[in-house]
Amino acid sequence: MTVYFAYPYHSWERGTNENTNGLLRQYFPKDLDFNLITPVELTHVVQKLNNRPRKRLKFKSPRQIFQKS
Repeated sequence: MTVYFAYPYHSWERGTNENTNGLLRQYFPKDLDFNLITPVELTHVVQKLNNRPRKRLKFKSPRQIFQKS
């Protein structure tokens, strides 16, 4: 198995990760204390993001891709 490690502070090497962080920031601002987020709120956001179509996935949602395998 090939393993890839991105260099620290090289955000362009992990585009999907950076995109996902941006999507999460729509729901949880940067200055928010994550200890204040309830499990119900987190589950709601996870479901919304997993059902959101992505251009990278040819406009399918991550859930659709995962269930297909």
